[in-house]
Amino acid sequence: MGKLHRVISADGSAFAAVLDAKDIVSEIEKIHKTSAVVTAGLGRLTIAASLMGYMLKGENDSITLRIDADGQTGQLIAVSDSRGNVKSCVTNPVVEIPLNSIGKLDVAGAVGKNGTLSVVKDLGLKEPYVGVIPLVSGEIAEDIAAYYAESEQIPTVCSLGVLINPDLTVKAAGGFLIQLLPFADEKCIDIIEKNIANLPPVSAMFDSGKTPEEIADLLLEGLSPDPLDSAEPVYQCDCSRERTEKILISIGKNELDEIAAEGKDTSVCCHFCGKEYNFSPDDIRVLSESASN
Repeated sequence: MGKLHRVISADGSAFAAVLDAKDIVSEIEKIHKTSAVVTAGLGRLTIAASLMGYMLKGENDSITLRIDADGQTGQLIAVSDSRGNVKSCVTNPVVEIPLNSIGKLDVAGAVGKNGTLSVVKDLGLKEPYVGVIPLVSGEIAEDIAAYYAESEQIPTVCSLGVLINPDLTVKAAGGFLIQLLPFADEKCIDIIEKNIANLPPVSAMFDSGKTPEEIADLLLEGLSPDPLDSAEPVYQCDCSRERTEKILISIGKNELDEIAAEGKDTSVCCHFCGKEYNFSPDDIRVLSESASN
């Protein structure tokens, strides 16, 4: 499970959320059998979704992050509930490209630099909130910060990182968000900027053994940070046979009748966890009775 910790400055002008996501990203690699650069890219998006999801207020609220760009990964999707529990998927889990100019995994090269980041918040209202921005870099953390600046007008610092072992397992993974409230003064901003400038990459901090609590205190050092709360989010898919049946019903009676007439079993695979649900022709006929043309 992940370890998420949040702190707030003594004057309430800034807060930081930090997530150790090694276990979560390890589950992504295990389920989707991703290559190193895709583990890093999808891992970063999933870490961001967990941090953002945990900020939702309603128990049944959820957030979906989607990147549609011109890279080889195709579409990347990460979904989080209000407890930070996440699931994610990618069109092409295996992408092999050279390292970038500084010898690191080229996430932007795999994801693409031309495209959009979509943020969909389901808050239990008639229509979900949807924000869409052009990608800034394809490195994902910068794109998340740009989303907050453009769509929600909240000054935000975001850092996301994933370190991969030579055997493709996850060595370290995590991220943080820092957000400023409207009344934050220049002194507060200066302190946070200096703190960030003096810190190593977030994945390196986790790799060195630092905890979310320690990193959060370093981010708001000089601002007397107080603990807000902590959580242990996990990679968790909420698919079920019942939900799969509803999806099949939604395709309509005519198509279901055609599928049943083929006389073969139908298998539906969940994109998020890989679980398969099998339906016999008789099962499909029963679903057809509930569907409309």
